[in-house]
Amino acid sequence: MEEFQGAPFFSGAVDAKLDSKNRLVLPYFMRYGLVEEGRLECTLGLSLGGCLAIYRRSDILKIAKKFQENLFIAKYQKFFTLFFSTLHHTTCDKIGRISIPSRLKQSVHIEKEIVIAGVLNKIEIWPKEAYDRQLNNLLEGKDPELDLAKMTEEAFALLREEKQITPHA
Repeated sequence: MEEFQGAPFFSGAVDAKLDSKNRLVLPYFMRYGLVEEGRLECTLGLSLGGCLAIYRRSDILKIAKKFQENLFIAKYQKFFTLFFSTLHHTTCDKIGRISIPSRLKQSVHIEKEIVIAGVLNKIEIWPKEAYDRQLNNLLEGKDPELDLAKMTEEAFALLREEKQITPHA
């Protein structure tokens, strides 16, 4: 678990397996980043691209507050229904296991082998086959929508500070 300006962020990826009760052991360095005010509470739900996401309790509360401001805008209704109806508030047991509800497991086609990936403010849970396929396609340039050089350039462009305008003499 890394920190930036006092706020933890998630990084790294670990291969894991679900047990017979659809539980995974969340790596300690990721569990630590979910602890807030001395309690480990988190929310598990669907995410982009065919994976699940685990959010800190404070992050999901911020998301809910912002979305609630737009609750009555018709074009968001279906998204709000699907997003919030698939959220499951949870915690880890004494040995760091989190249960994945059957509906979520089926929705992203998780069998037994998974990849647990830290991605800034969330932890993603991927079917291992899908994660490996996307990573390989990205690295080998097999998917025109996943151009690593272009994606890297665009992402790092977000880091540029605005150019300061200097007056001409």
